[in-house]
Amino acid sequence: MSTVRTCCKGWPLHQLDVKNAFLHGDLKEEVYMEVPPGYSKPEMVGKVCRLKKSLFGLKQSPRAWFDRFRRALCAMGYKQCNGDHTIFYKHFGRKITVLAVYVDDIIITGDDEAEIKCLKGNLSREFEVKDLGQLKYFLGIEIARNPKSIVLSQRKYVMDLLSETGMLGCRPVSTPIDSNHKLCAESGNPVNKERYKRLVGRLIYLCHTRRDISYAVSVVSRYMHDPRSGHLDAVYRILRYLKSCPGKGLCFRGHGHLNVDGYCDADWASCPDDRRSTSGYCAFVGGNLVSWRSKKQAVVWRSTAEAEYRAMSLVVCEMLWIRSLLSELNVLRKGASKLWCDNKSAINIANNPVQHDRTKHVEVDRFFIKEKIDEGTLELSHVISREQLADCLTKGLGVKECELACSKMGMIDRYHPS
Repeated sequence: MSTVRTCCKGWPLHQLDVKNAFLHGDLKEEVYMEVPPGYSKPEMVGKVCRLKKSLFGLKQSPRAWFDRFRRALCAMGYKQCNGDHTIFYKHFGRKITVLAVYVDDIIITGDDEAEIKCLKGNLSREFEVKDLGQLKYFLGIEIARNPKSIVLSQRKYVMDLLSETGMLGCRPVSTPIDSNHKLCAESGNPVNKERYKRLVGRLIYLCHTRRDISYAVSVVSRYMHDPRSGHLDAVYRILRYLKSCPGKGLCFRGHGHLNVDGYCDADWASCPDDRRSTSGYCAFVGGNLVSWRSKKQAVVWRSTAEAEYRAMSLVVCEMLWIRSLLSELNVLRKGASKLWCDNKSAINIANNPVQHDRTKHVEVDRFFIKEKIDEGTLELSHVISREQLADCLTKGLGVKECELACSKMGMIDRYHPS
């Protein structure tokens, strides 16, 4: 999904659907099946059928279908992207055509209209393809556009979720999680584990366009192995928040550049169960939010600087991946990527190669970031805490802070009455 958001560049977006995709795959392994019911002849007793083509239900079918699709596109002159193997692209002069595929759903974009038309024709001859026209709905995500912007939202998904859980008539709240929440492993009595997992799983998918609930969802997902009533109450609070703004989503606008920038933050020792810190980062391409994450760190750090530095290394990896993707598509602009951090100690550690007790636990990350700074790929800058956009990915915020963070990250509600 980060790739799809990165490719929202203002180009036209076309959607295609491959009918019976898994039936197009060629099997390389020997796979046998029983004789189908109704095809019973005396000479078929005790015999089996050897498959030459894939069928629905086979473990090999997805891989066989994608291999066939990849070979077909490569034969048309397209290259498979190294940064994301589901992306294919083709350059013709200074123009480019990009194709993204997810199982049998295809998105085509680019600034070469002639090649896009030719690609559709070639795909129709190779497979049974249905042209769905301009992209409006993809994997549960609604796409709305005008000449100046593109908005990704999941309003229908949210309304279906609220209806399924009986929360359509609930009283809405203004934030997805209490700013002073005290959730821990022993918060209440045990609840139905399967129901809890299903709810949290659906909320995790909603995070593809709802950055504002990422931290809250990351907190409740920590307890899926042993959910309690307190955790379920936190899930229902997220649903009550969604009731207040079901149509909110990400807005992509043209800002005249394709600079890659990032923000990183960490909430030190925030988990009461094991005192691990929470990392949060967000990455922007051309001033538009394309990638973010809120996640509890894997180890316990002894200082805030160490926790912040770990969060910094995570966002640097993400920004490097975005740069490599843009570079392969020939749309990356020269210059260093800016990373904003509100911890001066972490910035000083990155710029100062001297080893001491404070940094020996983050040895690999320290040299990794320093190398990128020396190459001129990365530029570190300090930002004051109240302007730290990643702050909302590490802790619960108040109403005003939450609304301000959503606004700065380009989230709008296109269904909200003006």
